[in-house]
Amino acid sequence: MNLAPTELHEAPPRSVDLIIIGAGIAGTASAFYAARAGLQVLVVERRAEIASLTTAAATGAFRLQHDNVDEYALVREGLDLYLDFAARTGLDGWDLGVRQQGYLFCTRTEGSAEHARELVALQRGFGLTDVELLSGEEVRARWPYLAPEINQARYRAGDGFIDQIALARGYATAASHAARIPDALPGGGARFLMNAEIVGFARGGGGAITGVQIRCGESTYDVAAGYTLIAAGPWSGHVAALASLELPIAPTIRQKLIIPELPVIDQQGPMTIDDETGSHWRPALRGCYALRTDPATPAGEPLLEVPTDPAYAHALLDPASPSTLANLAPFWRTVWSEGPPAWSLAAGQYEYTPDHRPLIGGSGQAGLFVNTGYSGHGVMCSAGGARRAIDLLLGRANHAEEPFRVGRPMVDRARDVL
Repeated sequence: MNLAPTELHEAPPRSVDLIIIGAGIAGTASAFYAARAGLQVLVVERRAEIASLTTAAATGAFRLQHDNVDEYALVREGLDLYLDFAARTGLDGWDLGVRQQGYLFCTRTEGSAEHARELVALQRGFGLTDVELLSGEEVRARWPYLAPEINQARYRAGDGFIDQIALARGYATAASHAARIPDALPGGGARFLMNAEIVGFARGGGGAITGVQIRCGESTYDVAAGYTLIAAGPWSGHVAALASLELPIAPTIRQKLIIPELPVIDQQGPMTIDDETGSHWRPALRGCYALRTDPATPAGEPLLEVPTDPAYAHALLDPASPSTLANLAPFWRTVWSEGPPAWSLAAGQYEYTPDHRPLIGGSGQAGLFVNTGYSGHGVMCSAGGARRAIDLLLGRANHAEEPFRVGRPMVDRARDVL
């Protein structure tokens, strides 16, 4: 596939139908659905490359095992697209690297096991009937490397991994060549303006947002648009403030430990998660990615360069750590004692909302919409969330009926393990 996203190398157009702020997974997905709907789109990105900040640091995974039917529906819609991506986007041969190897949530205490049983019952209630509940003996019969302390696990074979950069660039490429999309309305398309920053919003009669001010190098441009969509991930709150809009976004650093060439990792194995600590790994690069969401990590300001901390790697690898991966599988003790192979860290930021669910749809200001706040679930929810955002923007759906609408009542939730 020789197609690529259309990047502007001159001044942006004076007007478009829709301006999307951010070219990460949410912004590129939104561009795809907008172009498919016949809109002329300008995507404005502060960095030099698509999906190069938070999306690049993501695990690249998807699961239908959620604790609420609304996020389940978003991922279900996305999975249907990902499994047929080339045909549904018109990008013949585009490979997302989808690997349905399963998600395996392991428990080591009776309290966690009881919670897992309740969660599986809930999931079956909203239609997820293929989640297995396995005893400790059953789970070790399938994956003998797991620790004897594991007393139960829940597993769904259809969950798995995806190349999130290929997905984002696929969205962007399809949006740029919208005429190839089989069900696209005529006239749509997207262009991408990189190394550009939104510095202000324009308003028309009644205070409606009618466009943006963009700074590119030493130049500033005014671009008019009927609609503007904020999809800037952890920067969404900062961008929204330029329009005097307050979004409850808490940027929080999330790191990823990358260990290539680790032969002990079963490359056909599942994402394996410790329900007690949130520590987990998944096969990658003939080794693995290993992660943990630390609930003590404070929120901060959005960052263009996100720092890493070697202590994060030690908390996962050192058997003396309470969050060690050795709680899940004894072979991690051997990895540590023999000296871990070369590893590296990558970091991005989750854009947490108080209830850890996204913000989709109208902002309360005419002409201004949002698609952000995915709290770590942006890759897996990107298709369903973006399709809803564009439907709401075009009046195809009722804002009052959208469960992820801005201004909904929110109840603070504990952070998900991943």
